[in-house]
Amino acid sequence: MLHTRIFQFNPLETNCVVLWADENPACIVADPGMSSPDGVARLTGFLKEKGLTPEAILLTHGHFDHVWGVMRLLELYPVPVYMHPADKDIMSQITGGFRGMEKGFEFLKSRFSTRDLQDGDELSLAGIGLKVLHTPGHSPGSVCFYVKEDNLLLSGDTLFAGSIGRTDLAGGDYDTLMDSLLKKVMVLPGETDVIPGHGQPTSIAREAQANPFLQPFNEPDADWTQDGIPIQGI
Repeated sequence: MLHTRIFQFNPLETNCVVLWADENPACIVADPGMSSPDGVARLTGFLKEKGLTPEAILLTHGHFDHVWGVMRLLELYPVPVYMHPADKDIMSQITGGFRGMEKGFEFLKSRFSTRDLQDGDELSLAGIGLKVLHTPGHSPGSVCFYVKEDNLLLSGDTLFAGSIGRTDLAGGDYDTLMDSLLKKVMVLPGETDVIPGHGQPTSIAREAQANPFLQPFNEPDADWTQDGIPIQGI
Protein backbone atom coordinates (compact mmCIF):
# COMPACT_ATOMS: atom_id res chain seq x y z
CA MET A 1 0.00 0.00 0.00
CA LEU A 2 1.24 3.47 -0.88
CA HIS A 3 1.37 6.17 1.79
CA THR A 4 1.78 9.91 1.31
CA ARG A 5 2.41 12.85 3.61
CA ILE A 6 2.19 16.44 2.39
CA PHE A 7 4.17 19.28 3.98
CA GLN A 8 3.75 22.92 3.00
CA PHE A 9 7.01 24.83 3.09
CA ASN A 10 8.28 28.37 2.44
CA PRO A 11 6.28 31.58 2.00
CA LEU A 12 4.70 30.23 -1.21
CA GLU A 13 3.42 27.12 0.63
CA THR A 14 4.92 24.63 -1.78
CA ASN A 15 3.70 21.07 -1.32
CA CYS A 16 6.54 18.71 -0.47
CA VAL A 17 5.39 15.09 -0.68
CA VAL A 18 6.85 12.06 1.05
CA LEU A 19 5.89 8.72 -0.52
CA TRP A 20 6.52 5.30 0.97
CA ALA A 21 5.21 1.75 0.71
CA ASP A 22 4.33 -0.82 3.35
CA GLU A 23 7.17 -2.98 4.61
CA ASN A 24 9.80 -0.71 3.06
CA PRO A 25 12.02 1.62 5.12
CA ALA A 26 12.93 3.69 2.05
CA CYS A 27 10.94 6.67 0.81
CA ILE A 28 10.82 9.32 -1.90
CA VAL A 29 10.81 13.06 -1.24
CA ALA A 30 9.28 15.19 -3.99
CA ASP A 31 9.83 18.97 -4.22
CA PRO A 32 11.60 19.65 -0.91
CA GLY A 33 10.91 23.39 -0.70
CA MET A 34 12.10 24.00 2.86
CA SER A 35 13.35 27.58 3.16
CA SER A 36 14.37 27.44 6.84
CA PRO A 37 16.02 25.10 9.35
CA ASP A 38 12.62 24.72 11.02
CA GLY A 39 11.21 23.27 7.81
CA VAL A 40 14.07 20.82 7.56
CA ALA A 41 13.50 19.79 11.17
CA ARG A 42 9.81 19.17 10.51
CA LEU A 43 10.57 16.91 7.57
CA THR A 44 13.44 15.00 9.12
CA GLY A 45 11.54 14.61 12.38
CA PHE A 46 8.70 12.95 10.49
CA LEU A 47 11.12 10.66 8.65
CA LYS A 48 12.72 9.57 11.92
CA GLU A 49 9.32 9.03 13.53
CA LYS A 50 8.29 6.73 10.68
CA GLY A 51 11.69 5.05 10.40
CA LEU A 52 12.06 6.21 6.80
CA THR A 53 15.21 7.00 4.83
CA PRO A 54 15.01 8.88 1.52
CA GLU A 55 16.15 6.90 -1.51
CA ALA A 56 15.70 9.73 -4.01
CA ILE A 57 14.56 13.31 -4.44
CA LEU A 58 12.14 14.07 -7.28
CA LEU A 59 11.67 17.56 -8.71
CA THR A 60 8.57 18.39 -10.73
CA HIS A 61 10.42 21.46 -12.06
CA GLY A 62 13.27 23.81 -11.27
CA HIS A 63 11.59 26.90 -9.78
CA PHE A 64 13.22 28.04 -6.55
CA ASP A 65 10.28 27.30 -4.29
CA HIS A 66 10.40 23.61 -5.25
CA VAL A 67 14.18 23.18 -4.90
CA TRP A 68 14.81 25.46 -1.93
CA GLY A 69 15.58 22.66 0.53
CA VAL A 70 17.43 20.23 -1.75
CA MET A 71 20.92 21.16 -0.57
CA ARG A 72 19.96 20.98 3.09
CA LEU A 73 18.35 17.59 2.57
CA LEU A 74 21.36 16.29 0.65
CA GLU A 75 23.61 17.19 3.57
CA LEU A 76 21.67 14.64 5.63
CA TYR A 77 20.77 12.14 2.90
CA PRO A 78 23.18 12.06 -0.09
CA VAL A 79 20.73 10.59 -2.61
CA PRO A 80 20.18 11.14 -6.35
CA VAL A 81 18.05 14.09 -7.46
CA TYR A 82 15.86 13.58 -10.55
CA MET A 83 14.78 16.47 -12.78
CA HIS A 84 14.09 17.14 -16.46
CA PRO A 85 17.17 18.75 -18.07
CA ALA A 86 15.10 21.47 -19.76
CA ASP A 87 14.84 23.26 -16.40
CA LYS A 88 18.55 23.39 -15.61
CA ASP A 89 18.86 26.94 -16.91
CA ILE A 90 15.89 28.05 -14.83
CA MET A 91 17.24 26.39 -11.71
CA SER A 92 20.59 28.12 -12.16
CA GLN A 93 18.87 31.48 -11.69
CA ILE A 94 18.49 32.45 -8.05
CA THR A 95 14.84 33.40 -8.48
CA GLY A 96 14.05 30.60 -10.89
CA GLY A 97 12.36 32.96 -13.34
CA PHE A 98 10.30 34.88 -10.76
CA ARG A 99 11.37 38.37 -11.76
CA GLY A 100 10.72 41.15 -9.28
CA MET A 101 10.64 38.85 -6.25
CA GLU A 102 14.30 39.19 -5.24
CA LYS A 103 13.61 41.31 -2.16
CA GLY A 104 12.30 39.80 1.03
CA PHE A 105 13.55 36.26 0.38
CA GLU A 106 16.76 34.56 1.36
CA PHE A 107 17.29 32.68 -1.89
CA LEU A 108 19.45 29.59 -1.83
CA LYS A 109 21.65 29.06 -4.83
CA SER A 110 21.26 25.56 -6.20
CA ARG A 111 24.55 23.72 -6.46
CA PHE A 112 23.67 20.08 -6.86
CA SER A 113 23.80 17.63 -9.73
CA THR A 114 20.70 15.99 -11.13
CA ARG A 115 19.82 12.85 -13.03
CA ASP A 116 17.96 13.56 -16.24
CA LEU A 117 14.31 12.60 -16.67
CA GLN A 118 12.64 12.08 -20.04
CA ASP A 119 9.02 11.65 -21.03
CA GLY A 120 7.89 8.05 -20.54
CA ASP A 121 10.67 7.06 -18.14
CA GLU A 122 9.69 4.31 -15.75
CA LEU A 123 11.24 4.70 -12.30
CA SER A 124 11.32 2.15 -9.51
CA LEU A 125 12.26 3.87 -6.26
CA ALA A 126 11.61 2.85 -2.66
CA GLY A 127 9.44 -0.01 -3.90
CA ILE A 128 7.22 2.42 -5.85
CA GLY A 129 6.80 2.45 -9.62
CA LEU A 130 6.44 5.90 -11.19
CA LYS A 131 6.03 7.03 -14.79
CA VAL A 132 7.43 10.37 -15.90
CA LEU A 133 5.08 12.60 -17.91
CA HIS A 134 6.86 15.57 -19.46
CA THR A 135 4.32 18.39 -19.23
CA PRO A 136 5.99 21.63 -20.35
CA GLY A 137 4.13 24.91 -20.21
CA HIS A 138 4.59 26.20 -16.67
CA SER A 139 8.29 25.70 -17.31
CA PRO A 140 10.14 23.92 -20.14
CA GLY A 141 11.09 20.98 -17.95
CA SER A 142 7.93 20.53 -15.89
CA VAL A 143 7.01 16.90 -15.29
CA CYS A 144 4.30 14.97 -13.49
CA PHE A 145 4.94 11.69 -11.71
CA TYR A 146 2.22 9.07 -12.22
CA VAL A 147 1.87 6.08 -9.89
CA LYS A 148 -0.52 3.98 -11.95
CA GLU A 149 -0.84 1.11 -9.48
CA ASP A 150 -2.11 3.47 -6.78
CA ASN A 151 -4.00 5.99 -8.95
CA LEU A 152 -1.84 8.93 -7.88
CA LEU A 153 -0.39 11.86 -9.80
CA LEU A 154 2.10 14.41 -8.52
CA SER A 155 1.25 17.26 -10.86
CA GLY A 156 3.69 19.91 -9.68
CA ASP A 157 2.60 23.32 -10.98
CA THR A 158 0.99 21.92 -14.11
CA LEU A 159 -2.46 21.29 -12.61
CA PHE A 160 -4.06 22.65 -9.44
CA ALA A 161 -7.43 22.20 -7.79
CA GLY A 162 -9.58 24.56 -9.82
CA SER A 163 -6.71 26.10 -11.72
CA ILE A 164 -3.61 25.49 -13.85
CA GLY A 165 0.00 26.61 -13.67
CA ARG A 166 0.92 30.19 -14.43
CA THR A 167 2.66 30.78 -17.76
CA ASP A 168 3.95 34.34 -17.39
CA LEU A 169 7.32 33.25 -15.97
CA ALA A 170 10.53 32.70 -17.92
CA GLY A 171 10.04 29.67 -20.21
CA GLY A 172 6.29 29.53 -19.65
CA ASP A 173 3.81 29.18 -22.51
CA TYR A 174 0.01 28.92 -22.25
CA ASP A 175 -0.59 26.95 -25.46
CA THR A 176 2.13 24.48 -24.52
CA LEU A 177 0.66 24.04 -21.06
CA MET A 178 -2.84 23.40 -22.42
CA ASP A 179 -1.42 20.87 -24.87
CA SER A 180 0.33 19.08 -22.00
CA LEU A 181 -2.82 19.06 -19.89
CA LEU A 182 -5.13 17.78 -22.62
CA LYS A 183 -2.77 15.16 -24.05
CA LYS A 184 -0.89 13.92 -20.98
CA VAL A 185 -2.84 14.71 -17.81
CA MET A 186 -6.58 14.83 -18.44
CA VAL A 187 -6.49 11.51 -20.32
CA LEU A 188 -5.62 9.70 -17.08
CA PRO A 189 -8.38 7.74 -15.30
CA GLY A 190 -10.89 9.93 -13.50
CA GLU A 191 -10.24 8.19 -10.19
CA THR A 192 -6.62 9.35 -10.23
CA ASP A 193 -5.87 11.40 -7.11
CA VAL A 194 -3.82 14.52 -7.79
CA ILE A 195 -1.37 16.17 -5.41
CA PRO A 196 -0.46 19.54 -6.92
CA GLY A 197 2.57 21.70 -6.23
CA HIS A 198 0.45 24.11 -4.16
CA GLY A 199 -2.96 23.97 -2.54
CA GLN A 200 -5.31 21.10 -1.82
CA PRO A 201 -5.32 17.64 -3.44
CA THR A 202 -7.94 16.93 -6.07
CA SER A 203 -8.72 14.29 -8.71
CA ILE A 204 -8.74 14.08 -12.48
CA ALA A 205 -12.53 13.61 -12.49
CA ARG A 206 -13.10 16.66 -10.31
CA GLU A 207 -10.94 18.86 -12.51
CA ALA A 208 -12.54 17.55 -15.68
CA GLN A 209 -15.94 18.55 -14.33
CA ALA A 210 -15.21 21.79 -12.51
CA ASN A 211 -11.87 23.33 -13.47
CA PRO A 212 -12.80 26.47 -15.45
CA PHE A 213 -9.56 26.33 -17.45
CA LEU A 214 -10.44 22.87 -18.76
CA GLN A 215 -14.03 23.41 -19.84
CA PRO A 216 -15.09 23.07 -23.50
CA PHE A 217 -15.82 26.78 -23.87
CA ASN A 218 -12.10 27.45 -23.54
CA GLU A 219 -11.38 25.51 -26.72
CA PRO A 220 -10.95 27.42 -30.02
CA ASP A 221 -14.06 27.55 -32.23
CA ALA A 222 -13.19 26.01 -35.61
CA ASP A 223 -16.04 27.96 -37.25
CA TRP A 224 -14.98 31.34 -35.91
CA THR A 225 -13.73 33.88 -38.45
CA GLN A 226 -11.67 36.95 -37.77
CA ASP A 227 -14.51 39.16 -39.00
CA GLY A 228 -16.90 37.66 -36.46
CA ILE A 229 -20.50 36.60 -36.99
CA PRO A 230 -22.82 38.97 -38.86
CA ILE A 231 -25.87 40.09 -36.88
CA GLN A 232 -29.21 40.35 -38.67
CA GLY A 233 -31.81 42.91 -37.70
CA ILE A 234 -31.61 46.26 -35.95
